[in-house]
Amino acid sequence: MADTVLIVDDEPGIIQSLSGILADEGFEVMTADGGLKALDIIKETIPDIILLDIWMPDIDGIETLKRIRELYPGVQVIMISGHGSIETAVKATKLGAYDFIEKPLSLEKIVLSVNNALKYNRLETELDLFKERDRQRYHITGHSQAITELNEQIKIVAPTDAWVLIVGENGTGKELVAHTIHRLSKRKDKPLVEVNCAAIPEDLIESELFGHEKGSFTGATTMKRGKFDLANNGMLFLDEIGDMSLKAQSKVLRILQEQRFERVGGNRTINVDVRVIAATNKNLEEEIAKGTFRDDLYFRLNVIPIRVPPLRERVDDIQELVDEFLDEFSIDAKKDRKFLSHEALELLKKYTWPGNIRELKNLIERMAIMYTGKVIDAKDIPPPFNTSRIKDKKLDSPFSFDTFKEAREMFEKTFISNKLAQFGGNISKTAEAIGIERSNLHKKIKAYGL
Repeated sequence: MADTVLIVDDEPGIIQSLSGILADEGFEVMTADGGLKALDIIKETIPDIILLDIWMPDIDGIETLKRIRELYPGVQVIMISGHGSIETAVKATKLGAYDFIEKPLSLEKIVLSVNNALKYNRLETELDLFKERDRQRYHITGHSQAITELNEQIKIVAPTDAWVLIVGENGTGKELVAHTIHRLSKRKDKPLVEVNCAAIPEDLIESELFGHEKGSFTGATTMKRGKFDLANNGMLFLDEIGDMSLKAQSKVLRILQEQRFERVGGNRTINVDVRVIAATNKNLEEEIAKGTFRDDLYFRLNVIPIRVPPLRERVDDIQELVDEFLDEFSIDAKKDRKFLSHEALELLKKYTWPGNIRELKNLIERMAIMYTGKVIDAKDIPPPFNTSRIKDKKLDSPFSFDTFKEAREMFEKTFISNKLAQFGGNISKTAEAIGIERSNLHKKIKAYGL
């Protein structure tokens, strides 16, 4: 379908020449000899682009532009005039005109401006789609009391510039809360820069956070802006802040207090305005007592604490979460949507979910992919989510399994799942209690989909 252009001018010669050249370029052309007629045409068929003359006998182009922008803000308007002035051009631009072209008209310039306006339109449409996808992606699902209270907290704190410390177990959705705060804040049009504090090597922390100048060290072939620089006027999300080394904590504390820094190898002080959101799955007060986290950094970050509830405290949301995941997977995989039976849902509500939302999503994705039927029943739910299946296998008898590997894996998965539930999903406490390294426990949790 051809893009449509509405030409609004009271000079027949202008309409004729513009109509001919734009039709030759493949546009569908509509015409009007005045502002009022143009508004009537737009009500019936909204054009993609409008070429609008300033001086017309009924209502002038500026008044017509005002009405178009009020009723149809997405339509791009290019103003044309034989009596233009800088003042008129500025006024039209402030009212939302895409371009201002003076007569006598250059047909090449008209075609170029129309094509550029169409490209701008498409970019705006794509941006709106990305924003909508972002809103859907970072939507907090659920209507349980715990989630209702969480949403109320977010609504109160988001419009302020207060710093926030988000605490919660692994897989509860702390990143989701951070993005929701950003979306509802005054800084929503500025960047939200994420920093995984556990993933940055200690010797690169300064370069990552503050940036570096060209030639400041071997391999620094260009100047690099750091995370704080990129987050200027926006937000910085310090994820897994509890896993940051003490050396890194001291460097971060300094910039958080001063809101200024120097790049590695540089001598120019850079001032920033950054709102900080931090998140952790650790009890930072316990980490302070152990000497692994600075108390002054904790007090600086902990202005507004927000706790994200674990899934076991919001089981009423499981139905809604399952439906959302099944919808999502059916669309992504382009397959028929699966459904969960009432018995299967009740089974999931009884499980303790040490891996929280992430664990639930992994299970639903696995079932959506592996199960061939349309309705997933209780008997289809695997252990350890299905305690009856564990009993069927007689877990207390190792001889009920066909292979040693199967028996060992089932025991490990069930044992770790129960221990995680016992310690409220706290990986450090669980690892210490069962006598294995924290990193090894992490690997097993990932391997078993917990």
